Amino acid sequence: MPVLDRDPPKDQGGSNDMPKLPIPALKETLDMYLRCMKHLVTEDQFQKTQHTVRQFGAPGGVGELLQNKLLERRESQANWVYDYWLNDMYLNNRLALPVNSSPAMVFPQQNFKAPIDTLRFAAHLISGVLEYKVLLDARALPVDYARGQLAGTRLCMEQYYRLFTSYRLPGPERDTLVAQESSVMPEPEHIIVACKNQFFVLDVVINFRRLNERDLLTQLEKIVKMADSEEERLPPIGLLTSDGRTEWAESRSVLMRESTNRDSLDMIERCLCLVCLDDSGGPELTDTTRAMLMLHGGGVDKNGGNRWYDKPMQFVIGSDGCCGVVCEHSPFEGIVLVQCTEYLLKYMIGSPSKLVRAASVSELPAPRRLRWKCTPEIHKLLASSADKLQRLVRNLDMNVHKFYDYGKEFIKKQKMSPDAYIQVALQLAYYRCHGRPVSTYESASIRRFQEGRVDNIRSATPEALAFVKAMTDGSTSDAEKMEKLRGAISAQTKYTILAITGMAIDNHLLGLRGIAHELKMEKPEIFKDEAYFISNHFILSTSQVPTTVEMFCCYGPVVPNGYGACYNPQSDHIIFCVSSFRESPQTCSADFVKVVVQGLLEMRDLCNNCNAVSNPTGKTKAQTLEMHTQTETNWQSRTQERAADPTNSQQPLPQVVVKTADQTQVEAQTQTSLQGESGALKNGSHRKS
Repeated sequence: MPVLDRDPPKDQGGSNDMPKLPIPALKETLDMYLRCMKHLVTEDQFQKTQHTVRQFGAPGGVGELLQNKLLERRESQANWVYDYWLNDMYLNNRLALPVNSSPAMVFPQQNFKAPIDTLRFAAHLISGVLEYKVLLDARALPVDYARGQLAGTRLCMEQYYRLFTSYRLPGPERDTLVAQESSVMPEPEHIIVACKNQFFVLDVVINFRRLNERDLLTQLEKIVKMADSEEERLPPIGLLTSDGRTEWAESRSVLMRESTNRDSLDMIERCLCLVCLDDSGGPELTDTTRAMLMLHGGGVDKNGGNRWYDKPMQFVIGSDGCCGVVCEHSPFEGIVLVQCTEYLLKYMIGSPSKLVRAASVSELPAPRRLRWKCTPEIHKLLASSADKLQRLVRNLDMNVHKFYDYGKEFIKKQKMSPDAYIQVALQLAYYRCHGRPVSTYESASIRRFQEGRVDNIRSATPEALAFVKAMTDGSTSDAEKMEKLRGAISAQTKYTILAITGMAIDNHLLGLRGIAHELKMEKPEIFKDEAYFISNHFILSTSQVPTTVEMFCCYGPVVPNGYGACYNPQSDHIIFCVSSFRESPQTCSADFVKVVVQGLLEMRDLCNNCNAVSNPTGKTKAQTLEMHTQTETNWQSRTQERAADPTNSQQPLPQVVVKTADQTQVEAQTQTSLQGESGALKNGSHRKS
């Protein structure tokens, strides 16, 4: 994820005046594909793949035909790969959204002393959402500019405008990303509040007036009282949205037979966002526990039914202080999620609530409970969805680890990219655990181009393999290890630049495959080859999600025998969120974290030893680096906040820690997203970005 400059918008022209995504030369992509795959397959497999690729790329061959068609498509489309990518990455994927697709941001643990504190926090957060929505509606968000590699480039802002206006509609074979356009007579804006598995409509505009924070608190109190009514309680319909996409599409069609259900679905699908008021998730709220609770709600017995996974933004506020946001990923990337959530947390600090008690405003209409008519068939579907969610909860193996021995400042003192360094450390960890390299996904932002989303940085480079072998063979000298480390980091950085400038291979190959399908051609052999399946089966799915607020991102693995590895590098520490599935005998998140730590310590010692040899008379910067222990600092905002005296407020402030943005980070936008199952791939092969 890039570090961003935020400047006031210079025009309202949207992304139309931005350059179009380029299409690499066919030969360059095919040569790079072979280079990326040679060390990931057997010699026999590679010989077969090499022959297939050469045939595909031969003059006058199939590849040349498809390349020309792709160039024609580029002329007529704002972004030639966007539709192919959206379907392949998300909408074709049939897996359940929780864990498999939807990432979560875990907020700092809150200290709610009484139930009213939870609702005050919720009201304050909703006020921040409405403020942010004003900026979105006016298209007044400051324009993002990239820093790091190729700094200063304006970035496409279109993803921001889908935060609160889109919805993922389940389909039997492919989902639909519904973008709501403003109508002549817009409906009153509302959010949906989930409480005790019930759903309530909270109008945030009544009689053309936006509710203030005091009114929001009043309405939230009414909702909690209504949810506590046992006689009124309805089945946990939200569980249906946690099922596989085809199953949920079928269940939704059953629900739609009743007009009452149609009305309720319509209200949810058109809402700005969800606010999920969760019950306590349990006595032990470690970082790992909180991450799991954000991803799946803890299952049926806890808050698993207190969700509606099709909405892009679900703000979770637990009575025990476990808070965060769950994101349906198809409309936008992680940078947008981070920017939005950081705005909200900074808003809550910069404009402390003046609430003392809830207002008694009789003229506010009571929030409305959504009703459901549930037939025996729906109850059966609910039971099935509940069983599958419970299996997913049991299956997820999550480990959140805060590595405090050093952070990105030490790495930068070695004149290395922190992102590339950590990627190489992950390659070392996987090799240590499993004795081989595997296809690895790290997403790179292509927001420099119209409607740009991401492409893949293929981190399992030949140079990374040479380094990890040197680190594990027991006979290589430190000088040679250091040379190979620098070679691996250089290769990673070069591929990153290829990716962010639209010259990587994954989107290009996807476009060629998509054009062949559109032309109703027989699938080219290159896309039926075993190596192509291996290349897209991302056993290691990685994402860098840096924040300036002390929160972290997490997500699940994207293949049954894989790892999800999300990391957040800070100045003096690095947060790792590693996930895997317990049902896989090949993976263990705790073991993987252990070897990540071992590798990071060895890489530090290698750098220090080589620095000492090259500079024997004086201490290096690396040697004088302090090893920090866990600390908390006061809020330090990079932007001017609203002046307010927190001592005048009865509301406890959100517990947050702010860090300074990294000014020199390589722009590898490594936010979380999911590679949907393509028709060409089997066994759940998909990728996170």
